[in-house]
Amino acid sequence: MSEFWLYSKLGFSHVLDWNAYDHILFLILLAVGYIFDNWKRILLLVTLFTLGHTASLFLAAYDVISVNSALVEFLIPITILAAGIFNVFTAKGGSKKSKIGVMYGTTIFYGLIHGLGFSIYFRHVSGGTKILPLIEFALGIEIAQIIIVVFVLLVNFIFQTFFRFSKRDWILIVSSIVIGIVIPMIVANKIW
Repeated sequence: MSEFWLYSKLGFSHVLDWNAYDHILFLILLAVGYIFDNWKRILLLVTLFTLGHTASLFLAAYDVISVNSALVEFLIPITILAAGIFNVFTAKGGSKKSKIGVMYGTTIFYGLIHGLGFSIYFRHVSGGTKILPLIEFALGIEIAQIIIVVFVLLVNFIFQTFFRFSKRDWILIVSSIVIGIVIPMIVANKIW
């Protein structure tokens, strides 16, 4: 039972680590366009991100793929930037149903990239057994991501209800702030 808590706590801490806030930035961008009424859709997106993250950890843990850590550390902020730009260009509205397929696919892909960023560390701490620690780690990630998303939905509600920001303006403001935060991350992790 103590190993269960060890890996679950590791996954939980991985997402909520202020020194590695890339998960938080991505989740903010993922959830900024939603309200509590959309909880099923946002929960599905969060779970798809976790599945992508876990799949890449699994593939790396079993040496199916090997990662160039410099490339992955560069790609992680690129995925966040892409999500922010997507939000900026789609904030106006339109059919959510036409955008949701794109969101599902890109969320899994971004999860794969983000998981690769943690694969080297996970390989060191997991030791010989890998399947159960991966599941426990994924559970910790999922719980932490749900906490962040609930917080973002609460902030969305407050700013759109009490401060009367339109949904479009709120998405543009938050996405622009995250883009401004992620650009220095890209420059710091340049691969050229």
